[in-house]
Amino acid sequence: MRNTSHWLLVIGLVLALSFAALGGLHAAPMPGDNKTDGKGTDATPDQQQMRGLDEQVQEVKSDVLSIAAELNQLEEKLLYPSGTQVAIFVALAKGDQMRLDAVRLEIDGQLVAHYIYNAKELEALRKGGVQRIYVGNVTTGDHQLNVLVDGKLKAGTDFSRTEHFTFHKEVKPKLVELTMAGPDAGKTPITFGEL
Repeated sequence: MRNTSHWLLVIGLVLALSFAALGGLHAAPMPGDNKTDGKGTDATPDQQQMRGLDEQVQEVKSDVLSIAAELNQLEEKLLYPSGTQVAIFVALAKGDQMRLDAVRLEIDGQLVAHYIYNAKELEALRKGGVQRIYVGNVTTGDHQLNVLVDGKLKAGTDFSRTEHFTFHKEVKPKLVELTMAGPDAGKTPITFGEL
């Protein structure tokens, strides 16, 4: 996180210096201005210099954006190396009409994710979408996953369920899917699956 803020500061300084260089130029004469020397449509040296600087600024912006994207990828690889990575996904059971309001996850008693769903996200989940709710690092071995789900049933009744699961982490990425369903559907409210 510190690296990201450091790079954002560097990027901001580069852009600020680029714009400061542009601001230091003298204004180019406007057509019809009595200070023009009659060249008409030909660009003055100041205008040419301004265009050149503008192109350089655009190149710098493009470079900064590509560097920022590369830094984000590198940061994710450093923060979440594949040997210790665990990713948890949330899905709704097919055809379930429960309104999922919030999901809270704890790994080994420590809160790692708390997510509140809006109407658009809920609709995407109902259409078969899957949300990556958590990516983080855990050591190899057995871990306790506690899942708390809050929502409303089709009849408008509040629904809250907590389930406890154990998963084993090996020296490779671990992918876990949690499928949520209301008790109306006749399915287990929270199903644990490994991908």
